[in-house]
Amino acid sequence: MWNGKAIRSLKNGRSIFLGEEVQMLPPFLIDGRNTAEVFLSNMDYAQVAAAVVVQELIDGLQNDYLAEVQRRYPDRFLTCGMCDFAAPEFAEQAQTLAEKGFHAMAIPAHRLSLALNSPELMRMFRLMEERDMMLSITLADGDRQVGELREVIEECPRLRVAIGHFGMANPPLTPPWENRSWREQIRLARYPNVRIESGGITWLYNAEFYPYPSAIRVIREAAALVGMDRLMWGSDYPRTITAITYRMSYDFVLKSLELTDDEKRLFLGENARRFYGFCHLVELPYIKNMSE
Repeated sequence: MWNGKAIRSLKNGRSIFLGEEVQMLPPFLIDGRNTAEVFLSNMDYAQVAAAVVVQELIDGLQNDYLAEVQRRYPDRFLTCGMCDFAAPEFAEQAQTLAEKGFHAMAIPAHRLSLALNSPELMRMFRLMEERDMMLSITLADGDRQVGELREVIEECPRLRVAIGHFGMANPPLTPPWENRSWREQIRLARYPNVRIESGGITWLYNAEFYPYPSAIRVIREAAALVGMDRLMWGSDYPRTITAITYRMSYDFVLKSLELTDDEKRLFLGENARRFYGFCHLVELPYIKNMSE
């Protein structure tokens, strides 16, 4: 349920979302299930060695499945647990999820009704800091939640925080005065344990489409604010690949002439390897397409 309306899977990647039929997943996911094995096939093809899997409230809780995925593929996935934030004393769920083997937690904060610095969330954040659990979080547009998250970061300085959706940077057709405060989200990465990841950036710039020159522009602008070593690539797979392929979600960065080879190396892999602690990355050979 979301906003009092049911979210229901149909077939061929379609869903009923807020009363409307939408193409929520790629059409080849005919049963509405993006399994770990389907994702691994895409990762192998695109030569992506490892991925962080977050959760979203609109999908329901996926903790049981993702705990199993983490157990079966420890070198390929870092999966995030997620609490039922509508439940009382939900911080205790974080303790249970840690005991189940989760090393990270996801919070789609843009969908929460409670403040990030509320007592129960602060209790959860302190527990995560004690157990060295990473936080993957997405914020509402602009700076509406920046002050709250800043308080969390300062209260829990050892908590590793990855802020998603690249701060909800302005899409190219958005009038500049509507959301110029996205930079405030980016500036949070000036704290030592905070990073910005770009999952969903191709969704933000979908109207412009590949090769997303404005997305490259905001990546460079964010690097000027906090340094390229604080920025990480993300895809927001599988929803973003209703419009593009998984490889295209990073290929526009790889082929850009506006970034140096060292900047691409940091953004597309090295920063994430260090931040998330991936130690045993697989080597994936390039397999040419039949059409080449």
